[in-house]
Amino acid sequence: MEHFDDFGLADPLLRAVKQEGYTIPTPIQKKAIPCVMAGKDLLGCAQTGTGKTAAFALPILHRLGCAPQTGGRRRIRTLVLTPTRELAAQIGESFAAYGRHSHLRSTAIFGGVRQSPQTKALERGVDILVATPGRLMDLMSQGFVRLDAVEIFVLDEADRMLDMGFIDDVRRIVSHLPARRQTLLFSATMPAKVRDLADSILRRDCVSVTIAPEAPVADTVEQAVYFVDQGDKRELLTHVLGDSRVTRALIFTRTKHGADKVTRHLRNASIPAEAIHSNKSQNARTRALDDFKSGKTRVLVASDIAARGLDVDDISHVINYDLPQEPEVYVHRIGRTGRAGVSGIALTFCDPNERESLDIIESLINERIPTISEHPWHSPIPTMRAMADKKPARRPSQRPPRRGGDARGGRSRPAQPAAGRSGGSATASRPERKAAEPSASSSGQRKRRGSRGRRSSSGQSARQQ
Repeated sequence: MEHFDDFGLADPLLRAVKQEGYTIPTPIQKKAIPCVMAGKDLLGCAQTGTGKTAAFALPILHRLGCAPQTGGRRRIRTLVLTPTRELAAQIGESFAAYGRHSHLRSTAIFGGVRQSPQTKALERGVDILVATPGRLMDLMSQGFVRLDAVEIFVLDEADRMLDMGFIDDVRRIVSHLPARRQTLLFSATMPAKVRDLADSILRRDCVSVTIAPEAPVADTVEQAVYFVDQGDKRELLTHVLGDSRVTRALIFTRTKHGADKVTRHLRNASIPAEAIHSNKSQNARTRALDDFKSGKTRVLVASDIAARGLDVDDISHVINYDLPQEPEVYVHRIGRTGRAGVSGIALTFCDPNERESLDIIESLINERIPTISEHPWHSPIPTMRAMADKKPARRPSQRPPRRGGDARGGRSRPAQPAAGRSGGSATASRPERKAAEPSASSSGQRKRRGSRGRRSSSGQSARQQ
């Protein structure tokens, strides 16, 4: 299937797809859409940003549109269960966009906002319901939602759903669904607990689709790491954001308090920024996200609530202000850029006490992240990293490393990523490829800044924001 026309989708859907600017389906769409249209159960695994929503939304709209309900109030025929409010809202928007020329109705329900508008939509009748577990169970208990007519059940971001502790809620909701149904389970990763859940809710003859599991990070994302003391991160962030080629930046902090603190600092530096995290009201989160999408706000600071499912076009930079506690979260964070074939930049600020976390991340993605040392706040690289970065590249034809040596000795270092991009391609200042040590100029700058009283890396405690 080289084009959406090849799937046999209904004409109203093809018109909507063209209006969205899509012509060539992604790999997950090529494999999933025919299976869903054929009514088969599906277990789909693909990294974030690969078009999973359209992979299930388009064939669902096609199937429901080919067999419309007749007589009486509309009943829920498709349930899409997703872990976060933002993702529920985005999936709801996708169904509305793809189904704009059909007579099907869809709505999204989630917590953090008044339930009245949601219950009114349910009372009018919907064909497709997108929901988070908590609000769905609440409205089910109040009698606003019945699931006995569901024909298609979609569990999206299953791994995140389980990580957030929703496994019991998912099983309770599944128990209210008809036994005869089509089930689609999508996940960015496939740990054992997700496979166990899949085995319990999917038919035995389900189709399994996996896309590029060997490449955790999309090749459209260029990565780099800055070694910087925690106390200097805010100044470095201001410096990086001063580059006009940083057109739209998503900044991740480890904590909600840290997101607010960074946002205040940026505003004081005359850089408009908004924060988004779970302590914000849903209206505030929606407003911040809308401003970011529209370009009214160039910088969005987020806790990891936004690492999954945040679908914003043309995010030029993702900046890991703090390294995440779980290495897999790094992959989800930087997957917010470099989407739909467009290049993007992922920058990481690493305090010496976060060095171990960086090691684990590099092991997960199976590559060394290039170092950018040409900045005034460069912190001495921990010894093992400095030695590894100084080590010359070994050509494959050279003598292999001695037994017990560095298994990565034969790998050439990746090209240094740009600090920004222009015109849709990464073209920002690119540091020379050399040993990741402070340059003479940056050393002099640090000496002039000696009064700042830099802490030594030994014994320093990681200061969470």
